[in-house]
Amino acid sequence: MSTPGKRIWLTGASSGIGRALAERLLADGHQLALSARRVEPLQALAERFPGQVLVVTGDLSEAGQVAAIGSRIAAHWGALDCAILNAGTCEYIDVRHFEAAMVERVVRANLFSASHCIEAALPLLRRAESPHLVGVASAVTYWPLPRSAAYGASKAGLRYLLESLRLDLAAEGIDVTLVSPGFVDTPLTQANDFPMPMRWPAAKAAARIAGRLEGRPLEIAFPGPLIAALSLLSVLPARLQLALGKHLARTGPAKDEP
Repeated sequence: MSTPGKRIWLTGASSGIGRALAERLLADGHQLALSARRVEPLQALAERFPGQVLVVTGDLSEAGQVAAIGSRIAAHWGALDCAILNAGTCEYIDVRHFEAAMVERVVRANLFSASHCIEAALPLLRRAESPHLVGVASAVTYWPLPRSAAYGASKAGLRYLLESLRLDLAAEGIDVTLVSPGFVDTPLTQANDFPMPMRWPAAKAAARIAGRLEGRPLEIAFPGPLIAALSLLSVLPARLQLALGKHLARTGPAKDEP
């Protein structure tokens, strides 16, 4: 974003892409309401950028806490120019020990939390002259990957939610942008136990997002070669997709087997 002074609500701002994006947007002169469960990283940003940061911590999976955040933003600014819904998590499924509760946790963190934030943000966006709603999904929604069923389902749901809302909000002049990152070096991905091709540093991902938001594209997807490869795979015949995907799946005995 090159035009300074926008009022932006950014969730998931304590680490990873969110933290890097917060630093970039603050350096560009914007005002940010920052949400995360941990307050210390947000307070550190408030100290580095005095007068630009409103710290609004809370559990975004709890509707009451999100409503309270929206009320604080309304009292402080009265409106929002942009809401960037970045908060989320990832857990991987072991299909030999399938856990429905884990799917529920991931969907709650990635989809339901975003829905609570949208409910709180829309009344504030409607008070702005040129409102913009942004949601961070994932490149995994282009093509299914092994063990990513919970994460991919939550992000695919977020994609559909935002793309559908884009149609309904167009009449009100609220633009909707979907962000679809590939692998990004964050505390979350550092725990992954598999290769992550074309992984970007968080600062590079944040720079790409911030640089493209001003143009309000329908989607910001990166890195280009990975997105192109996944897009190509997604249009192959289903049987061929299955054959290729099976080569990526792990095989072997379950953890509690000899």
